[in-house]
Amino acid sequence: MSFKLQEYIAPDFTKDIFRDAPQAKTVPAPMDGVAPEHYHAMSIFPEYFKVGEEWLLAKESRMDCVPVLEDGEIRVREFRNLKKGDLVICGRTERCEEGIYLWPKGFDDPVQERETFAFRQGHSRESSYSRDYDELYELLRYEHDHGNILWVVGPAFTFDYDARNAFSRIIAGGYAHAVLAGNAMGTHDLEGAYLRTALGQNIYTQRHEPNGHYNHLDTLNRVRYHGSVSKFIEEEHIEDGIIYSCEKYGVPYVLAGSIRDDGPLPCVFGNVYESQDVMRSYVKKATTVICMATMLHSIAVGNMTPSYRVLPDGTVRKVYFYCVDVSEFMVNKLTDRGSLSSVGIVTNAQDFIVNIAKGLGV
Repeated sequence: MSFKLQEYIAPDFTKDIFRDAPQAKTVPAPMDGVAPEHYHAMSIFPEYFKVGEEWLLAKESRMDCVPVLEDGEIRVREFRNLKKGDLVICGRTERCEEGIYLWPKGFDDPVQERETFAFRQGHSRESSYSRDYDELYELLRYEHDHGNILWVVGPAFTFDYDARNAFSRIIAGGYAHAVLAGNAMGTHDLEGAYLRTALGQNIYTQRHEPNGHYNHLDTLNRVRYHGSVSKFIEEEHIEDGIIYSCEKYGVPYVLAGSIRDDGPLPCVFGNVYESQDVMRSYVKKATTVICMATMLHSIAVGNMTPSYRVLPDGTVRKVYFYCVDVSEFMVNKLTDRGSLSSVGIVTNAQDFIVNIAKGLGV
């Protein structure tokens, strides 16, 4: 199967609905961090704003942020990043009534018409994912050379010997351009490399080591003693694992802290807004996002990720978004939170990542 990007079909701006539409209204932000009344909030879909006689596309969109007209372009900003006087576009309609047009059909498949009534339209444990896997293999091969693959991962699959090795091979093979996670993923992965356990349980035999509940703390303490993850890897002769592979192959990773973190690792971002900004910097580059076994990180990244990306040459391309979790509640909750373009795969994350590595031949 040869992979081909879905072509983006822009709205037909020659239609009367667009020609007769009023200009988008802008109102200055009344103070730093505050939008004017009746502000417009962004979605995951392409949105156009009428400025002069031209319909401008917001090139870098983010859900629940506001559009700002600046230097003849539409910038999208979080409320906290607004500055007093920013020209915020206002309007709550999306069909040209206020010079705002939301376009959810740019990547629609004309062949894939959904019936009004049909069984098994959602994602569940009974869904067939064979085609999803085949398409994902081809997509990742394409993105390896032409795109940017972002992985968002929880700690669950780091507990397994084969899963750790599989993801490490994926990183080594060039199928990861950045990894977003939390302190737990980094800690348990490094524990596996350092002591061959995850939370005190052997990552292969599943046997609990004596006093094993100390192992993740001992790992954290040792990393903090060395002052950095890279120094820990060097001094303790670490030779395997996810973090090791990221360090070895120059793949950036962001570990965002939470209120329950132990340690944490020296590289963990303790300020939630700082970590959000850093995460956004990688989300902005991503053309394929795969979230595995992490509800909070998946929803957070889902809110940051639009359904499209505007390339440097002006081409509008689709952003592919996958959510993988053993809980169908989690997979469907992401959609409920606005990430309507997400493809859900209900399966064990450990099995998923092993299958992906095998399918890619790494």
